[in-house]
Amino acid sequence: MSRSIAGPEIERLIQLLAKLPGLGPRSARRAALHLVKRREQLLSPLAGAMAEAADRVVSCSCCGNIDTQDPCTICRDAARDGSIIVVVEDVSDLWALERAKALNAAYHVLGGVLSPLEGIGPEELTIGRLVERVGEGGIKEVIIAVNATVEGQTTAHYIMDQLEGMDVRVTRLAHGVPVGGELDYLDEGTLSAAMRSRTAF
Repeated sequence: MSRSIAGPEIERLIQLLAKLPGLGPRSARRAALHLVKRREQLLSPLAGAMAEAADRVVSCSCCGNIDTQDPCTICRDAARDGSIIVVVEDVSDLWALERAKALNAAYHVLGGVLSPLEGIGPEELTIGRLVERVGEGGIKEVIIAVNATVEGQTTAHYIMDQLEGMDVRVTRLAHGVPVGGELDYLDEGTLSAAMRSRTAF
């Protein structure tokens, strides 16, 4: 049984930090100590930013991105090519593609992938909204940029079936993305090359 080494407020901070991706209990303790020692420069501004984000962050009703406005900043960007939609599993994948500056297009966040074992069917994802967006017209290409996993490829095939017969070109990322790989962990060069070398589905 581990003993507490600080008050309940600091212990709670450590426990919450340990739930973040990439932070285990030891890293969380180091991060908490760093924050507490720099209350004025880090902890207070971070607490304020987190409280504001919790109050203002919303999901974009058009693409599913998260932002503090709806429609999101990306959907409001008139300089983007709205005739191309890049379909991704999660917001982290959208952000990864944006970091790579791979393509100046619109996005659609599915909110996951089809997984019968986990009870995730088409109704739990935003595939219906994607089909609606394509059906509204003006879309020339849908790029399916899901992870190269079994569930990702199953989802890609399902989307292609749903878009069949619609006047839209459906493409997928090139094979530069490794099988079993996840977009969020790939470097910007690989993502850019994969986007440039996309192929017909």
